[in-house]
Formats: sequence, structure tokens, C-alpha cells
Amino acid sequence: MSERTVTVSVIISAYSWQRWENLCLAIASLGRQTRPPDEVIVVIDHNPELYELAKRTFTGAVVMENIEASSAAGARNSGVARSEADIVAFLDDDAEADPDWLAQLVAGYSGAGVVGVGGHIHPKWNGRRPAWFPSEFDWVVGCSYTGIPTEPTAVRNMIGCNMSFLRSALIQAGGFTAGFGRIGLLFMGSEDEETETCIRVGRAHPDGRILHWPQAAVHHCVPENRTRFAYFARRCYSEGLSKAQLKKAYGSVDGLSTERTYVMKALPAGVLRGIVDTMHGQFVGLARSAAIVAGLAITGAGYLAGCWSRPKGVHVLQASPEVGLS
Repeated sequence: MSERTVTVSVIISAYSWQRWENLCLAIASLGRQTRPPDEVIVVIDHNPELYELAKRTFTGAVVMENIEASSAAGARNSGVARSEADIVAFLDDDAEADPDWLAQLVAGYSGAGVVGVGGHIHPKWNGRRPAWFPSEFDWVVGCSYTGIPTEPTAVRNMIGCNMSFLRSALIQAGGFTAGFGRIGLLFMGSEDEETETCIRVGRAHPDGRILHWPQAAVHHCVPENRTRFAYFARRCYSEGLSKAQLKKAYGSVDGLSTERTYVMKALPAGVLRGIVDTMHGQFVGLARSAAIVAGLAITGAGYLAGCWSRPKGVHVLQASPEVGLS
């Protein structure tokens, strides 16, 4: 695929007034791209007042309403349906892209068989990063974590804040599945909707590759309420529940392949690093090691609970309905 002729749409979904300032910053970051997007599509998720304001404000973008049921998946599908570009890239409404973000994402498609490219997500803490918060668990706040590749590498899945697909490959796989990872009314790991989508894209294109391309970087806002241990624990438990559903839906090869490496290598290394820091007088290292052990234990408890539960509200073995996708 030629980088000079490929077209790219950037899709941002938004639903809350509370993120208005962040949304403005996200769109402003797209205006500073060294490789400008061919179009920016802002999808407002069932918030008429926010839609009207966005329409008046973002005159250089396509502003539309989510035509599917309210969800991040539905909003993304709506944006994909509106786009006609070769590549659809997704940026969260509370993230800012580096100036070369889009150029780097497109560069990732230069290799043969690439169907998706995602980049690195730096946490943008509201204040200081909590000293006890281990970098191995930055996925708790929707960011890249210690343990993921630091060089361009084929991976199972991307993180939704910073990802892109060949539009044709995403549509062929059925788009995003709304509601994946629910048990009753409880919503589980937020990133696992994207994981489930990436697994389906991979299965629809067995010779294709999804790449982690670290040079394509964004900065994701982390609000203060996500820096507390109570949030950390809830998020770990819900992630365990979600991983159990991935395993049920796709088996342990696809459903848990990345997690096995993370648990066997990244987490022990993190605990050891914290102990070594403590031995050198940096006693916060012990707190980080304890948080890793606690996070793993809580995630494991959620996983065991999920193995005994049944997901409701979505048929996880089927692709999402191709509403409006063509």
C-alpha cells in the first residue's frame, strides 16, 4: 500500500459534556498532524445537545450522530459506515495525538498483509502519577503497559484509544460488537471489546497481521478518580471477568495468548524490580510490588468468577450486525 495514495479517516466518538475540553484538545491535535487526515469524523453517542454544539464548533470535521444503539462500538461502527477511506483510525475523545501519529500509523501498513496498526498510549496524569501504581498495570487506565513490545511487532490486539484498521478488513469481520463482556448489567474490561474485534479480524484474515507500532503515540488523560486503589481493584476484577468470557468465546489460544506471556514474564519482573528498589532504599518499590501481587490476585478472582458465569446480551461467537456497513 502506497503511503502517498492511501486515504485515512480518523474517527472520534464522544458522549459526555464532561469531556468537552478534552474533545477539543483531541481534535486540535489532529490539526497539527504532519500527515493530515483525509477526514475527521466525530460521532456523538445519543446526546442531542452535545451533537448540536459539536456541529457548530468543529466545522472542519464531519459531525454525525450514532445511528446504532448507544455504545462505543455502535458509535465506531457509525463512523466506519460514513467513511470511505482505505484506513479508519480511532482516537479517544480524551486523548491527544503526537504530530507524527497518523504518519506513523500509515507507515505501519507498508509491510505485506498488514490489516491493523496500533500505537503507544502514554498516560497523562491529572497531577502526579501515584508512586505505588506499577507501570505493568497501566492498562487499568487505558494506556500501554510494561510488558508490551517496544519495537514494531505483530500482536493479537490493539488498545482502543490508539488503533486503526483497513476499512475493508474491519467490515469483512463484522465491525465492532456492542456489549461484549457483559454479565447481566455488569460491564467488564473496556479494552476487551477491541480485543474481541481484533481476534475476529485476525480470524477473517488468517494471513494478515495486526502490528503494534510504538512510534505512533498518543497521550491519554487519566482523571483523578482513576488513581485510587479502589478503582484499580474494580478494574482488575472486571478484567478477570472479561478474560474468562474471551476464553469461552475463542478458546485459550486466542483468548489468553497475550495474557500468559504477561503473567509469566512481565509481572514477576515487575515484582523483582520493586524488591530491588526497596533494597536500595526506595521503599515505594515494595508498594509497587504489593500492588502487582494484589492486582494479579484480584484479576484471578474475577477470572474464576467469570468462568462460572454466563454472558448475557451478546452472542460472542458471532460478528456484530453489519448495520450500515458497506
